[in-house]
Order: sequence, then C-alpha cells, then structure tokens
Amino acid sequence: MSTAGVVEIDLELVEELTRRETAALDEKHRRSLAYREQAKRRLPGGVSSSWQSWPPHPIYVSHGKGSHVWDIDGNEYVDYHNGYGVMVMGHAHPRIVEAVQRRVELGTHFAQPTEEALPVAENLAERYRLPYWRFGNSGTESTLDAVRIMRAVTGRKLVVKVEGTYHGHHDSLMVSVFPTPEQAGPRERPASLPQTLGLPEEFVNLTLCVPFNDAGAVERVFEEHPGEIAGMIVEPAMSNCGLVLPDDGYLERLKEITRRHGALLAFDEVKTGFTLAWGGAVEAFGVVPDLVCLAKSLGAGLPCGAIGGTEEAMDMIIRGELEQVGTFNGNPLTMAAAKANLLEVLTPDAYAEFERINGILGECRRVIERYRLPASMKMLGAKGSIDWRSTPIHEYRDLWDIDDRVPQLAWLWQLNRGVFKSPGSKWESWTTSIVMSDEDARRYVENFEELAAAITA
Repeated sequence: MSTAGVVEIDLELVEELTRRETAALDEKHRRSLAYREQAKRRLPGGVSSSWQSWPPHPIYVSHGKGSHVWDIDGNEYVDYHNGYGVMVMGHAHPRIVEAVQRRVELGTHFAQPTEEALPVAENLAERYRLPYWRFGNSGTESTLDAVRIMRAVTGRKLVVKVEGTYHGHHDSLMVSVFPTPEQAGPRERPASLPQTLGLPEEFVNLTLCVPFNDAGAVERVFEEHPGEIAGMIVEPAMSNCGLVLPDDGYLERLKEITRRHGALLAFDEVKTGFTLAWGGAVEAFGVVPDLVCLAKSLGAGLPCGAIGGTEEAMDMIIRGELEQVGTFNGNPLTMAAAKANLLEVLTPDAYAEFERINGILGECRRVIERYRLPASMKMLGAKGSIDWRSTPIHEYRDLWDIDDRVPQLAWLWQLNRGVFKSPGSKWESWTTSIVMSDEDARRYVENFEELAAAITA
C-alpha cells in the first residue's frame, strides 16, 4: 500500500486479467472477428473511422432500442457509449422515429430552406442565450465555422486552443490532441503538434496551445502575440480526459481576456451541449461566449451540427460578406429529428432523469473508498467518468500519471458483463441516457465493484 493510503495495483495481475478478458471477448465475438476480415477487403481496418478500431477488435453493432444495444453476435449491452454522447434521448425513441418517418414521406433533401429549421434555431437561442444560428452536419463543421468566423471578424490568423482537446478533424484544430510527454514541450508553453500526418505545418503554426484551467497561461499567450489572435476555442468541460470540470471563475476569465484583447471566445459544446444541462455548459456554468458549436445530441442520431453566435460574431454572415455554406445544411430530415428531439424529448423535465441515474452511479465512490483504489469520480448531467488517479484530473497532462493498462482492463471488464462504454476509456467519459433504468445503473456499479475486488485480491 502506498503512503497516500491507497492500494498499489499489481500491474502483472492487471495484464493477466486483461488476457483472460480479451479471450472471453473473442469467444463472444466469433462472428464479429470473421466479419472484420471480410470488411477489410473494402474498408481500411474493417471500419469507417480510424477510432473504431480500438483493440482488441471493433465492436460491430447490429441495433439499439432504448438504453440497450446489440452486437452482430447477438450480445446485449447497456449503452454507456451512446455514440460518443449522441444518444442521450435513447435509441429509436418513438417521438424521433415518428418525426423522421413523417418527413421521409414528404421528401428528404432539396438544398433549399424549409420550415423545420426556424423552430430548432429558436429553441437553441433560448437554451444558449445566443440570437443567431446556422446549421451544418457535424461537430467538425461547427468548429471549422467557428475558426473561420473568428478570423474573418477580427482580421487575424492565430487561434488559441487547449492542449489535449479534440475539436474535429479539420486542419486548423487537429493540433496537440494527445501529445506524449516527449513531444509536448514545457507546460507553460505547450508545443503545437500535428495530430496526424497530412496537416500542413503552416496550419499547425497558426494554433497556439495552453493548459486547461489556467487563465494565466491564456493571458500570457495573448500578451506575447498582441493584436494577432483571432480568438480562443475551448471545451468548457473537457471530455476527452474523462470529465474535467472548469475551476470556479476560469470560463469568466477567458471571456474577459478575449474581450479585452479584441478576440472572440468560442465554446465547443459538441459533447457538452444537451448533456451537462438543458442549456449545456452555458447553463451549467453561467458564461455566454461569442460563439457556441453544437453537434452530436442535437440531431438525435442523424448527422447534424450548428453554430450560434452573438449579433456581432454573426454579422458578416448576416450581411452576406462571409459564406457559411453546405449542401446539407438545414436538411429537412435532420431538422425534423432535431425539432422533435429538442421540443418533445430533451425537455427541461427530462434532465431530472440524469440526476436519478447519477444517484445510483455515485455508489462507485463507495467502492473506491472501500477498496482504497487509486481512482476518483466526477459526474454532471449525462456525463461522468472514473479516472484511475487518486486526485481528479485537472488538465490534460494529469493523464500521463495513469497507466493505460488499468483503464483498458476496466473497459473490457464492463463489456464482458453487459456494459458498452466508449473504447479508450482513459480518454472518453461515459454518457447516460434519459431512458436508463435503475437496473442499468446498478449493473455498472456491480461490475465496477467486481473489478475492484479482482485487482486488489
């Protein structure tokens, strides 16, 4: 046992348990393993996105209903993955199904405005306290639009982002997403590093990185580049490092700093929107930025993105000087789903369900204490995470203290016992849904306690 009063986990035991859990998963996924080999003939890696290839193999999903999903081998799971946070309304919700079916019969695409977009925009304006909205098709498009707007409005090129955050796969922001200790540079001035091959150096150099929860670092980078920074984009609560909440006053300071330096502040609420609260992080933390980027839960499972802004931020689009375009923007099928989702399903009353589920999941804290695990837990709305670190993660570099083998085993353990969680659970938080039952929540707690007993035996 360590001097901090927690159990020192035997990593050799973790590796042995991981081998056993992997073998058990392979046995359950015979069809999936065979199908992957077929799929590789046309799909690189047998998947449609590189991050779907998390080891030991992809989880091929067949269908979902309510809070559960089934894989192509017929295994059933409680869904805590929820499509990286998209399905907080549950799978195949009858209100969404009805709205989509009704719209399909009327035609699904015209590349012209229809009447469905306005009620969605009006609801978003109420939730996020921003008057003007445009739609797109993904979170990547939303954050791309935000960067373009910030640069157009200010006439500047540089953009500030937080080290360890993912804002989509466009060139301007796919920078320093998961840097290693060897690459990252000093904490006070993190290096700007391309996340993948194919990113031009010129784009990477236009992106300045700072630590999360450090307004002083943001102030410093603005002072070092006077009159050059167009704006800052930030996840108001980081969600690729588990769930990392902002310190008191942090977001207010960001708004004050950017405004004082003539720059814009954009919240990337692709993951936090509709999950932390009815009005996302804007409601949860009480700070209204110049721009908000939305996607994921907005479309109830259909591809949908949105960007909202103040009149000043959106003025160039309003006047037609800046183009925000896309053939599928405001697509009537997507807007029909979003309208039903926002006005009929994810209503203010629905958010009490997340608190009910969190009341049960909170029992994991008792497990952590009982088994003296080197772990901590955070929850807000539909989001939560157990971090394999005794003190809560405060910024990206805290992840370096966590041995990858432990969260990988935790993910496998839950999966083999009927809980589907985001692969790479060192990086991803869970997402619950408004249709989860008490039994769904208790299954997670029971599995977690069983894991705790196994790794401390």
